[in-house]
Amino acid sequence: MRTSLAAALVVGAWATVGLASGPASAAGDLLAGAPRSTTGEAPASEGLLSAMRKDFGLTEGQAKARLAAEKTATAVQGKARRVAGSSYAGAWFDPAANRLTVAVTDSRKSAAVRASGASVRLVRHTARQLDAAKARIDALTAPAGVSSWHVDPKANRVVVDVVASAARDNDVRAFVERARKTGPVTVKQTPEVPRTFAAGTVGGDPYYTGNVRCSIGFSVYGGFVTAGHCGQAGAAVSGWDRSAVGNFQGSSFPGDDYAWVSVGNGWWTVPVVLGWGTISDQLVRGSAEAPIGASICRSGSTSHWHCGNVLATNETVNYSQGAVHQMTKTSVCAEPGDSGGSFISGDQAQGVTSGGWGNCTSGGETWHQPINEILNRYGLTLHTA
Repeated sequence: MRTSLAAALVVGAWATVGLASGPASAAGDLLAGAPRSTTGEAPASEGLLSAMRKDFGLTEGQAKARLAAEKTATAVQGKARRVAGSSYAGAWFDPAANRLTVAVTDSRKSAAVRASGASVRLVRHTARQLDAAKARIDALTAPAGVSSWHVDPKANRVVVDVVASAARDNDVRAFVERARKTGPVTVKQTPEVPRTFAAGTVGGDPYYTGNVRCSIGFSVYGGFVTAGHCGQAGAAVSGWDRSAVGNFQGSSFPGDDYAWVSVGNGWWTVPVVLGWGTISDQLVRGSAEAPIGASICRSGSTSHWHCGNVLATNETVNYSQGAVHQMTKTSVCAEPGDSGGSFISGDQAQGVTSGGWGNCTSGGETWHQPINEILNRYGLTLHTA
């Protein structure tokens, strides 16, 4: 087998998929000699800056400033939440200001939150109150015309998305009426029904379970993580060359959409995400969660490398197979075969691709299952550089 592809396969991707082609030394070069700044942080690659210029319309200077600001915001987010205490009502990154904003319900907490490095917005409902309202909606049975629902800290409300063509459906209207009784709820429309991104067998650099093709997420010690809808526990997994890789050791879908696969038979893991020639392959250094509004990228075996923004966290997605909870919504596109692949922000792993709507020609939205939830569920350790 090709050694770089074997390594890459179990690595996962910088964004949505974990298989790639390229020079046989690519993974080894990254591990052996990746340049580092004097602060210990890997500098932004020219490929990443180019992708941000293309996807966000930024200059190189603006892209560098945004990456630095997002890294700061990720670090500030946890501290600001601690000092806000029970008054905390959520946070989001503002790309225009390159700054994290934290919502609080108690003005007396404002000074402490500002001192942590964040801007402050005074709101009515705490995060705990909004999460409780969302949990009550989670307990309802949603019809197919209801796409998803999540807490929107910027709006300080729970947002319920319904498919535009089904907005007048009696079951949808009844669900919305019940949802409004749970707390502060806003209803918005989405153009399409969400779907998972598994695909039938095709050539390329994927992994296969029977006749289903999916993409690798991130390497963990002993294997890799991916989407649960790609295979059930015990199912055999083969690589891009159809040679045996391992088996699904755990899998959950619906309810969750995550799984992990053991690696053996000459395959191994490395902490790399593939850039598919759009950017250089990226090292994975951790799994700090990026805030709402931050930039995020996905790499996949079908649509390769694409970037966007984090739109929402802790969203419940209503697939035809059933609801999946605690998902993160992004403006990144994806296509069939990208399921299971990696989402990454900077050098921090974010999650594995679950599903969405649209495609990478006309655009769309995609959800991922957060990586830290998967690691905690199965007691896994992320393979980092």
